[in-house]
Amino acid sequence: MTMNSARGLTDDALTDARVADYLQANPDFFEHNAALLAKLRLPHVRDKAATVSLVERQVEVLRDRNQALERRMRDLVEVARANDALADRIHRLSQRLIRARDLAHTVEAIETSMREDFEAMHSVLVLFMPDAQSLQAGGTRFLRVAEQADPQMRSFESLLSSAKPRCGQVRDSQRDYLFGQDTIEIGSVALVPLGPKGSIGLLAIGASDAERFHPGMSTEFLLRIGELIAYALTR
Repeated sequence: MTMNSARGLTDDALTDARVADYLQANPDFFEHNAALLAKLRLPHVRDKAATVSLVERQVEVLRDRNQALERRMRDLVEVARANDALADRIHRLSQRLIRARDLAHTVEAIETSMREDFEAMHSVLVLFMPDAQSLQAGGTRFLRVAEQADPQMRSFESLLSSAKPRCGQVRDSQRDYLFGQDTIEIGSVALVPLGPKGSIGLLAIGASDAERFHPGMSTEFLLRIGELIAYALTR
């Protein structure tokens, strides 16, 4: 009679899961069976021809787990630093907008902040504000005054109605309209509607890196930037 049958169990009933459950429920098992612990040998994960003791394997598992936690911690620290830097840039943008005395100075403050604070060398502000027409006379590439019903704006209708920032690649026609036909180096774009359902306009930030603005990235900071700019433009 085997030990299993003596306990009312068949040999087939002793599965890996049941052994694991037993050991988990009895963590002091190997304290009472030290001789068995010394005899257990496990394949080495990096050298299939070698074997290590159970204790050595535990140390190796804990070391790998610790390394994974360290990598996770480094990633979290990098994200925190990036968020702090972005928050500081938004703070500087807020200061510039507060100092702006009128619409002309507000647009200038937005352009300066995009270029100097955010290092966004490819940025465009599209406004549906007739009062901004006179500001476009200077020939700046940053400001574009349009009407929401313009044919060129039809491809942005879903974006504007959603009132939510969107990141990723854009159509060639959208890229050409926003940045000009000579800016084929634009690989990805962040689009930020301004005002309720984009009623004020649109801020576009382009990057040569196709992964700089991707659909999976958080848009919380872009949303805050859009709210600040929209308020400053209409105060």
